[in-house]
Amino acid sequence: MTSVRENIAQIEQKIGGKAKLIAVTKTKPIPLLQEAYDADCRDFGENRVQEMAEKQPQLPADIRWHQIGHLQTNKVKYIAPFVALIHSVDSLSLLKEINKQAAKHGRVIDCLLQVFIAEEDTKFGLSPDEARVLVQSQELEALTNVRVVGLMGLATSTDNETQVQQEFRGLKQLYDELALVKRANVTFSELSMGMSGDYELAIAEGSTMVRVGSAIFGSRL
Repeated sequence: MTSVRENIAQIEQKIGGKAKLIAVTKTKPIPLLQEAYDADCRDFGENRVQEMAEKQPQLPADIRWHQIGHLQTNKVKYIAPFVALIHSVDSLSLLKEINKQAAKHGRVIDCLLQVFIAEEDTKFGLSPDEARVLVQSQELEALTNVRVVGLMGLATSTDNETQVQQEFRGLKQLYDELALVKRANVTFSELSMGMSGDYELAIAEGSTMVRVGSAIFGSRL
């Protein structure tokens, strides 16, 4: 069995500096997270707010915590003091709550708009048209404690690589379109797509961040 350090090294070799590795740490115990940290991983992704809030004070302060799972507005307050990037913004109302909680802590919180690209009803996200409207809305411009820095998408869970490539490619095209929008709090620099089973396809289509869990830590506990 390979170690966490060996797995991270193998993944980073495949990434080749083309994207940032986000270690998906959901359900994993603190000792495994510490192993990843000791292997120089500094970006940790959590799906559940409560789990992130419990782990954060137990680990080194220089870890950058990423909220990658569906986020409810009533949970934002628990991660607002420290979260580095919220990948899963799927509504203006959520952005407004993030802005409100960020202001309480004197912070500007970076966010990604989650876009629905999969052929699965279980996934969340804005439609491409909804993302276009949101990025250009005056209501967004008024939110001075959030910054929209890109997009996130989850591809369909399928063995059909052509379909996954097309989904990633479509999201990259939308990213390139919206990156032309110039506003004070819209500055595109990140495209978060790709997980353990498809991150190499995602990188080939332009991903700047890959969210990898089982390929680092093994199957979910």
